[in-house]
Amino acid sequence: MSAPYVLILYYSRHGATAAMAMEIARGVEQAGGMEARLRTVPPVSPVSEQTQPDIPQEGAIYCTLEELQHCSGLLLGSPTRFGNMAAPLKYFLDQTSSLWLNGALIDKPAAAFTSTSSLHGGQEATLLTMMMPLLHHGMVLAGLPYSESDLVTTRSGGTPYGASHHAGADGMPLSDEEKRLCQALGKRVARLAATLTHAG
Repeated sequence: MSAPYVLILYYSRHGATAAMAMEIARGVEQAGGMEARLRTVPPVSPVSEQTQPDIPQEGAIYCTLEELQHCSGLLLGSPTRFGNMAAPLKYFLDQTSSLWLNGALIDKPAAAFTSTSSLHGGQEATLLTMMMPLLHHGMVLAGLPYSESDLVTTRSGGTPYGASHHAGADGMPLSDEEKRLCQALGKRVARLAATLTHAG
């Protein structure tokens, strides 16, 4: 049996959401007791499902339903698309009915993270809409508490609904505040996962 892990499942088009996922993974590992498992989803075509190799040429490998089923906690990440998650991630989640039917994700902690090219490009709307399928799965949602002082001082990303990043039109790197908030979110979900796993 594998060690307990927190699944960091994301889609990234230009690398910003992937960079956030790496910082979140650092936070999970810093918490101790949980492995951080990075996974992504393949892109989809606007006219039909796009055929992709089983293993991407670079970056995280594609997630399986089995990995989602057996995670101890979940962090879900996507760039913002008109105030919602990107289609490839939504497409993957639409395939999780079997996990919903058997209650596989009930009482597991979950959180969301997102990146936008404009400062007010729908970060909070995206995070909130990403939470909806997690609520349907019976997951326990975690945000960022204001004990994280970066929430008050940040001039880039960061919300109480989850970690966020303002990439800008030129693809700015994560700010120090954004990095710390990503790590804090990873730590929080990992600690909740450890607590809920032992409580069960």
